[in-house]
Amino acid sequence: MCYFNSLVAPKGATVSLAGSNKTLDPVNKPLQSGFSYSNWPIIKGSAQNFTIENAHWELIAPWVKTSQEVQAGREKFNTLNATAERLLESKLFKPAALNNRCLVLSSGFYEWRHYKPAGAKKEIAYPYFISLKEQPLFYMAGIYQPWTDKETGETMDTFSIVTTKANAFMEQIHNKKKRMPTILNATQAVEWLAPNLSENKIMELATSSIDANQLSAYTIHKNFRTDTNPLQSFEYEELPQLNSI
Repeated sequence: MCYFNSLVAPKGATVSLAGSNKTLDPVNKPLQSGFSYSNWPIIKGSAQNFTIENAHWELIAPWVKTSQEVQAGREKFNTLNATAERLLESKLFKPAALNNRCLVLSSGFYEWRHYKPAGAKKEIAYPYFISLKEQPLFYMAGIYQPWTDKETGETMDTFSIVTTKANAFMEQIHNKKKRMPTILNATQAVEWLAPNLSENKIMELATSSIDANQLSAYTIHKNFRTDTNPLQSFEYEELPQLNSI
């Protein structure tokens, strides 16, 4: 799962793919909830000729006609994420997976670990911030779908983050559903953007899992969603340390 994302890119930060370089506009989004249904930077096009554009985080089906229908649909469906294992089985996700793959930029993401301390009546959810070691920016696999509001004529790109099974590190944190975003290395990112990928290759990349040793995580305050500094670490004495991988 990936419903809370982070992107902090200082002035001069660049994105490099297959020898092509693009400078990012400065970004300071330490926390964005997918449930705000707002924009997020994605990378579109081929690795040799890509663009970085803002897109609406929530893939909207082409048969949805108006923003009112979009809002009503949220009560039944959540399209912030797309499950990798079912990517090519879904009427909604398959066309985008075949034709409109993108990269979702990230500096890190948020997830909860469930643990029952001694004396507690039930498990408690402890939030973590997860990032890549020595890599301030990385790529999540995404799929996008252009959508037009039939009432207003407004057109925009909409996207979902692809999620896969948690690796050995993440399954300790997201220990209920054991999912994580599909994080692609530089070579995989170039492949993901390539046109005319076979269905087998799409599934191979979508279900891939980054090496557990490349991830880093620390606990944050339970009220991080309302904190002015959501990235501030916070220790819980009753919570055991994660196992070394």
